[in-house]
Amino acid sequence: MVERPEIEPSKQCRIYKAPHPLRKWNKEAYTPQVVSIGPFHHKNERLKAMEEHKERYFRSFVKRSEINLEYLVGRIREMEESIRGCYEETIDLTSDRFVKMILVDVVFILELFIRESSISLICDDPNVVEPRSTAVRLDLLLLENQLPFFVIKKLYDLAFPSLSDYGGLLKLSFYYFGYFNMQFIQATPNVKIEHFTDLIRTFQLPPLEKQARRNSELIKHLYSATQLHEAGVKFEVGTSKCYFDIKFEKGVLKIPSIELNDMTEVVTRNIMALEQTRYIENAYFTDYFFFMDLLIDTKEDVHLLCDKKILVNYLGDNNAATLMINSLNKGIIWTTMRDDYINLCKELNSFYENPWHRRKATLKREYFSTPWRTASTAAAIILLFLTFIQTIFSIIPAVKAK
Repeated sequence: MVERPEIEPSKQCRIYKAPHPLRKWNKEAYTPQVVSIGPFHHKNERLKAMEEHKERYFRSFVKRSEINLEYLVGRIREMEESIRGCYEETIDLTSDRFVKMILVDVVFILELFIRESSISLICDDPNVVEPRSTAVRLDLLLLENQLPFFVIKKLYDLAFPSLSDYGGLLKLSFYYFGYFNMQFIQATPNVKIEHFTDLIRTFQLPPLEKQARRNSELIKHLYSATQLHEAGVKFEVGTSKCYFDIKFEKGVLKIPSIELNDMTEVVTRNIMALEQTRYIENAYFTDYFFFMDLLIDTKEDVHLLCDKKILVNYLGDNNAATLMINSLNKGIIWTTMRDDYINLCKELNSFYENPWHRRKATLKREYFSTPWRTASTAAAIILLFLTFIQTIFSIIPAVKAK
């Protein structure tokens, strides 16, 4: 133990396993279902079937790139120590097995990206057509299923030097994971990522200059969506492409629309796990789902947000959506939170606790919630007014007589 050489942690990239307090709530969300990439799930017997596909991809890539195999092996061997330093845990593989694993997995990713970008030419490949293509794509964004991006880029540049000047690998990565690029971020030299989980998080974040300041104060309480609605808060769909851009102005809470589907929990959990291990001081993605968790307590809250088109629920029923959102923050630790969300919650709580807002909302709900109720209320007011006038006119002669 004393004599074993120490692996220096990498400064370029760090790849962690999902923390146990998160993993225990849904371990399947962090575990690849089809293909193992990197060392953490390399020995998973359930994923061995994909190894044959990797070998076929490897042979195809070597022919495509016309690069010397020994040269490729040599480049990976030169980077072996820095690659090992990227992983949180010591990797119990010999040098030869480690180098082979990294090389085969890198080549699998590169060949897959190339095939995906020219799918019409290889339509018989099960890895780039449904239903497997979605499963493979989902596996490639899992936190525990990552390779350092700099290693993949190094081999891409060696194999295709004429394309590397144009951001070739980054563009291929953006294309492959384009479904998650809701803000249409461009693949420019300014985009710096450590691995593909990091890329998916980057897709969700606003530009650096628009990211909110953070505070050590934490949100402790927020009234639920239905409670706020009963107090008169109006809910509307925000127009921003960034999920996090939530605004409360003049009694209207605007939240951008978000889809809840079979992929949502897997993607969300892995980005939150990344923030817990790598971006604990800048956990913007985690902040958003914490806010949504506070807003949603029951299926009625989900129903309200679905009715307002803020949530688009493909999970089958509102109970499933409620359960998913309420479980995401279990085991999460916060050290800071964005300032604007803290202020937002204070404003919403203050709005709810104002008695006038609740009375006005109750009056509107009881007497003006539908056209029929509005008409009935108006008729009742007119009738009351006429009755009052009639009473006045009946009293006037009596007063004059006296």
